[in-house]
Amino acid sequence: MDSIIVKGGGELRGEIPIAGAKNACLTLMPATLLSDEPLTLTNAPRLSDIATMTALLRSLGAEVSSLQDGQVLVMSSHNLNNHTADYDIVRKMRASILVLGPMLARDGHAVVSLPGGCAIGARPVDLHLRGLEALGADLELRDGYVHAKAPGGLKGGTVDFPLVSVGATENVLMAATLAKGTTTINNAAREPEIVDLARCLRRMGAQIEGEGTSTITIQGVEKLHGATHPVVTDRIELGTYMLAPAFCGGEVTCLGGRIDLVGAFCEKLDEAGISVTETPRGLTVARKNGRIKAVNVTTEPFPGFPTDLQAQMMALLCTAEGTSVLEEKIFENRFMHAPELIRMGADIEVHGGTAKVKGVERLKGAPVMATDLRASVSLILAGMAAEGETMVSRVYHLDRGYERVEEKLGACGARIERVRG
Repeated sequence: MDSIIVKGGGELRGEIPIAGAKNACLTLMPATLLSDEPLTLTNAPRLSDIATMTALLRSLGAEVSSLQDGQVLVMSSHNLNNHTADYDIVRKMRASILVLGPMLARDGHAVVSLPGGCAIGARPVDLHLRGLEALGADLELRDGYVHAKAPGGLKGGTVDFPLVSVGATENVLMAATLAKGTTTINNAAREPEIVDLARCLRRMGAQIEGEGTSTITIQGVEKLHGATHPVVTDRIELGTYMLAPAFCGGEVTCLGGRIDLVGAFCEKLDEAGISVTETPRGLTVARKNGRIKAVNVTTEPFPGFPTDLQAQMMALLCTAEGTSVLEEKIFENRFMHAPELIRMGADIEVHGGTAKVKGVERLKGAPVMATDLRASVSLILAGMAAEGETMVSRVYHLDRGYERVEEKLGACGARIERVRG
């Protein structure tokens, strides 16, 4: 099992190219199931989760080709011969549930295993199922699988989500493109990944209005066609690398970055004493002067502070001047990185969904263990600013969401290497 060794000390200077968004790409890929014509995605990230979704689509009979070193995906579902998404693949990644809506909409039936993924809370799929039922789907949970039918096809309807759910919004949005009549999604997620999906579906011939707001309206069409679509910039990778010079000092430009993708995050960086400058090439980030200042953070659905940047922000605040309070409102059980940061000398108290972080002068290198995707990169960042050497184990989590971390950070002066296990 691979580990990453980080040695603290030294400023970062240089440029880091930001990849296409993992969460967007994992949503766009199942959209190929809506059409029998090819869908091509450019700017695709090269990650293990993308490989998992590729395996899932191929198991259903879709053709998936990876070109240009994995940055272009060409998919075709003209010959689907299986409508069962097996547990052996689905258990690896929660995004696998996103094949349910497209298969059901196109062919009127699907059997999909309940998914797995990172251990950061239950994250149930009940909102996905509720939304599809509002479109006339007949659903039954049996032996760990969702058995879905819509013999006469899905019908437009009103979907009222009691909670904002990105995945459920995506599943219903895709399904509604082929439903008969008009579908309205209320309390829809507003994330950039939703907007990107809607733009791709529109390129395929879908009729969609309102993406990026809390109400999305879809007029169903009889058929979707092929298209080519660029995957939006990964705002979580962007935010992660924006923090790197805040940990280590120096100045880094994140190529392709845009403030509109990380607005609430940038506000907290400014409050903490970190400057962000938008240029035609991306976002340039540096400390303003001296020690980082403590800030309070509450995670919220977009456009609020992203839950996927909470672990990285907590790691930064471990050495801030003062006491910070972080409140996690999206996922339960998402402070599992706190005990590992404490091993490095951090002063953190966790009570339910709230963590109080008292800043210390400096962290110390230690052997630590990654518990999930975002926790893994937060420990790497912390190690870059700590005294001595930090070894982060179980970094298979990292490879699900960050491509070539050691190369990108190393090119800016970080002392980081991967040890193959």
